Amino acid sequence: MSPSSAAAGLGLVSAATWGGSDFVGGLGARRAPALLVVFTGHFFSAIVLALLCLGARLPLPGHAALFYAGLGGFEGSLALAVFYRALAMGSMGLTAALTGLLTALVPVGFSLAQEGLPAPLTALGLGLGCVAIWLITHAPAARGAGSPPMALLLGALAGTGFGAQLILFRLANTGGILWPMTSARIAGVLAMSLVLLIRPPRGQRSGFWLTGIAAGVLDTAGNLIYLRATQIGRLDVAAVVCSLYPAGTILLAALLLHERPTRRQIAGIGVALAAVALLSL
Repeated sequence: MSPSSAAAGLGLVSAATWGGSDFVGGLGARRAPALLVVFTGHFFSAIVLALLCLGARLPLPGHAALFYAGLGGFEGSLALAVFYRALAMGSMGLTAALTGLLTALVPVGFSLAQEGLPAPLTALGLGLGCVAIWLITHAPAARGAGSPPMALLLGALAGTGFGAQLILFRLANTGGILWPMTSARIAGVLAMSLVLLIRPPRGQRSGFWLTGIAAGVLDTAGNLIYLRATQIGRLDVAAVVCSLYPAGTILLAALLLHERPTRRQIAGIGVALAAVALLSL
């Protein structure tokens, strides 16, 4: 199996895991503020990862790896808070699509600068992957319910933050993956704590622990698989395929909640499959 095929395959598994995390987290967010659900998952994951690393007596990586991972975890959590704020300001369709596209494009640009141009089929697959992300995440707004400029600006900032997190995780990925992920989760807990202190959530605050923990475990597993994918193949391939995770959320909602996807989303999933096939060649 070629490095590109392995990276695309692991990226697809990561996307499925992240999609499952968002689905479970979304269920928990129906009972409590979403940021509390995310904080619960981050906190539980940080404890489990730290115990695994200490119990297995894994050697600490270099300071640079821990720093990049911690920085990625911290700013990624802040980007998530900004993203939720953007979604609350207006129509979610365009804002979510812009965020999702930038999440993929930022690491693609970094990868092109660092690793050079990919093979033609890989480049075509990357392009189709970006189209798929737009189709899957963009829902046309109802008449009179467009996204305000501030929502789009915050969505762009969040997408840039998510893309930067993928880059930072790649820079931290110089050896083992458990200690860097532990550093990222601890930093993420600190960032979420600051957000919750500055803007305390309102509404019900009970009945979300199990969904928060489940979402955190799935999200952490997806991050670890993504880290492994970037060890094997190009960053841009792993980032674009991983960024297709909304398709997993949509499919789970259709199967378990009987929420019918739109024609645009179905077309996006088809384009995503074609992109993964090209990236695997």
